[in-house]
Amino acid sequence: AMDALIRIDTGGAYANILLPDMLSKSGLSDEDRRFVTQLVYGTTRMKRACDHLAKRFLLGPADDQVTAALRMGTFQLVYLQTPPHAAVDATVGAVTGGGRKVVNAVLRRVAEAPVEFPDEATRLSYPSWIYDRFQQTLGPELAEDALEAMNLPATTAVRDDGYVQDPASQLVVEAVGARPGELVLDLCAAPGGKATGLAAAGATVIAGDRRMSRVGLVVDNVQRLGSNVKTVVADGRAVPFADAVADRVLVDAPCSGFGSLRRRPDARWRIEPEGQERLAELQLDLIRSGLRVLRPGGTLTYSVCTFGPTEGRQVIDAILADHDVELLDPPSGPWLAREGMATIVPGESDGMMLAQLTKR
Repeated sequence: AMDALIRIDTGGAYANILLPDMLSKSGLSDEDRRFVTQLVYGTTRMKRACDHLAKRFLLGPADDQVTAALRMGTFQLVYLQTPPHAAVDATVGAVTGGGRKVVNAVLRRVAEAPVEFPDEATRLSYPSWIYDRFQQTLGPELAEDALEAMNLPATTAVRDDGYVQDPASQLVVEAVGARPGELVLDLCAAPGGKATGLAAAGATVIAGDRRMSRVGLVVDNVQRLGSNVKTVVADGRAVPFADAVADRVLVDAPCSGFGSLRRRPDARWRIEPEGQERLAELQLDLIRSGLRVLRPGGTLTYSVCTFGPTEGRQVIDAILADHDVELLDPPSGPWLAREGMATIVPGESDGMMLAQLTKR
């Protein structure tokens, strides 16, 4: 676990890619694998909070190993409620060299001290700008609930066909409303969960993505589930289809991912504030491309697992200004209508925003 934390923090490794590979080569029992995953994902999420609680008692600079050990030990003491002697001894035992004394001394102080934070962003362990963005977008109560929820392990649900998928993604498939005999284009389809879900309704689905490796993920799922999905390697901004051929188009667009931070524990430390503007331009291009291949009277569904006006309402407003389309009413059920966008706040599922356009 400590090795993984160092590689994530200093080497730029992605936790959800690095850790499964490390565990597959580890020879650990299933129980120990679960514990390593809990340590790595939990410590990575709560890094800012753990740093605050430990650094109060750190007298000088710490190397990478000591930093990782202090975070991991603090996470066990505060968030897993591990008995102090077990958390301290086991963590110190994973450290080599002179850092052992430092880790031992600091963690013993952490175990005895009150748990206090200077502000809510530190307590919840998010960059301050992400905390502020959620407050501005969702309001104080919903923002607090969402940020708390994304500090917990991710939930999943199993569809009737055995595919494991987040409930919010299943709601997007339901909102698209594919019917038997229709042609549906999924422009950003990998790994194929939504495409295979649409095909289960009886529609013919063409699933595209821009890289062969990503389309390969779709193919694997299509073959495993026996779905009526055709695949194509294609940039969704310039899909290789004739005009007005599709009954429905799904643009489940690349986005900043604010609504799915619990699935990628290190993402909150990687997202950049200015990245949303660049992604919004990409989303605009994808929607314009999708509208070209959509027949008159057809429906385009635009979804993103994020929040905020930059990705979402401003993108839709730009499309309404220069295309002959109509914005449909948000779907009912668990969706909240917020500024013309259907929204699911992170809780039992990931967060999601969705809007639907029909072509006149």
